[in-house]
Amino acid sequence: MTILDNEATAGSEMRVEDDFVRLADPFRPEILAHCYRMLGSVHDAEDLVQETYLRAWRSYEGFEGRASLRTWLYRIATNACLTALEHRARRPLPTGLGAPGTEPEGDLSAIPREVVWLQPLPDGLITVDAAAADPASVVAARAGLRLALVAALQYLPPRQRAVLILRDVLGWRAAETADLLGLSATAVASLLKRARARLAAVAPDADEVAEPSEAEQRAVLDRWARAFVDADVDALMELLTDDAIWEMPPQPMWFQGADMLRRLLGHRLRRLHRRYRRMVPTVVNGQPAFAVYAAGTGADEGRLAAESLQVITFRGDRIAKVSAFRTPGLVAMAGLPTELKA
Repeated sequence: MTILDNEATAGSEMRVEDDFVRLADPFRPEILAHCYRMLGSVHDAEDLVQETYLRAWRSYEGFEGRASLRTWLYRIATNACLTALEHRARRPLPTGLGAPGTEPEGDLSAIPREVVWLQPLPDGLITVDAAAADPASVVAARAGLRLALVAALQYLPPRQRAVLILRDVLGWRAAETADLLGLSATAVASLLKRARARLAAVAPDADEVAEPSEAEQRAVLDRWARAFVDADVDALMELLTDDAIWEMPPQPMWFQGADMLRRLLGHRLRRLHRRYRRMVPTVVNGQPAFAVYAAGTGADEGRLAAESLQVITFRGDRIAKVSAFRTPGLVAMAGLPTELKA
């Protein structure tokens, strides 16, 4: 092979790579959202997206276009997720692991090492370039990401999970789903029926969240942040539903009901009042959320360190659930600093 032949080959490979990046990159956010729904983990989803795009790039020259590039990427990603799930247990939230607690004033520091928890997905990770992606891609990237639904999906066997996501969340036709998974239409229909029945049994309201208007929601969230910083338990209770839930992964305990939450908030917030200094709003799983920063003590008194990420679920104009993820690294994942000046 001559030098000119080598240069021509290199030039051809560069054009293929450029074409692949240009055409495939706009789908990356929705592929990440898809892998997250399947796996319940942001870190694992990001790894699977990298694997998906590496496999696709290596095979791109042989891509014949019998299906769209988007469908082809979904096929690779779904199969990679199914393989990854073969030896993994489901990722729960505390509310999926038994009855609510009855001692909110007790020791809440125990963290079971054997449980791998569901992670929230910051909206910033699936932000798409509206000019580069079609509207269907934008909708698909954000659809069906609510914590309750993603947690419920973890109860489904992997193949049922894939069918339900493709059919009910992304709105794919039965024939498309069957082709992607290499199944018959009859098999897809059977898997979907079983998945819907299982989902209805474990989380009947997982995909039905009634929310207030944007202005009403903003007013409630502003009141919530002020009351939390001020440790105003009475004001917080006014914003919660009577059967509200509070969970704090990776701590397994969770509490429900006005009496329990008043005791929990009264005990913890009043005891730690001087430490809670700031709530920074963000969006996680398509839901309003707050990064909670706590003041240090002694030499660290002049800084605020990320303490938790609160994900808020509304029912009407009140808050029905607070999922307070007590993992500071999730704040950084949401694109926010891990420290602020006091």
